[in-house]
Amino acid sequence: MIRRTAFALALALAACPLWAATYTLEPNHSMGTLRWSHLDFANPTAQFTRVEGTLEFDPANPRMASVMVTIPLVNLSSGIPDLDENLRSPAFFDLARFPTATFKSTKVETTAMANQLKVTGNLTVHGITRPVTLDVTINKVGENPRLKLPAVGFEAMATLKRSDFGLGKFVPQVSDEVTLHITTQANEAKGYAAYLKADAEEEAAAKAAKK
Repeated sequence: MIRRTAFALALALAACPLWAATYTLEPNHSMGTLRWSHLDFANPTAQFTRVEGTLEFDPANPRMASVMVTIPLVNLSSGIPDLDENLRSPAFFDLARFPTATFKSTKVETTAMANQLKVTGNLTVHGITRPVTLDVTINKVGENPRLKLPAVGFEAMATLKRSDFGLGKFVPQVSDEVTLHITTQANEAKGYAAYLKADAEEEAAAKAAKK
């Protein structure tokens, strides 16, 4: 009952024309990949499995969009324990001092393709901030059929230089250029917050009933 009532409120809050809204990135469906060259023989990858943030977006006026993203780098993994240890060490990301990366947009430009944008912003990694432009593809704008909330989905890609962020160890044996690819799904913020609250309350009530 708690969840149904709160979720009905979520649906009411989500009602907005043309899907223009503030969205919250859904952590379980937002992630990214880094790819680099090793001695020109192989192209290893590492994944970060959590991307958090908010998005202001109106498909009728995409140039007014803005995004703020935080990436907890503790989730960065290549699947190779020794390499992961190196990536987390002071020689590279130094996660003890710089546990997150952040991106805040400063400009959004449309292109000749209706579903493609160029998003410029400030990327902060390893305590260093540099301007970066992302090539963004709008995957879908519509309703999340699972949550019955407005939702949007994007792919974002960029090529970065490690050395720009103080991460240039082993260049050129390990390429300075790194390809970044992020995929994300975001839900209308107020409705999604209400849904998460109702879900947590229902789970707490279920646990209390078992005691």
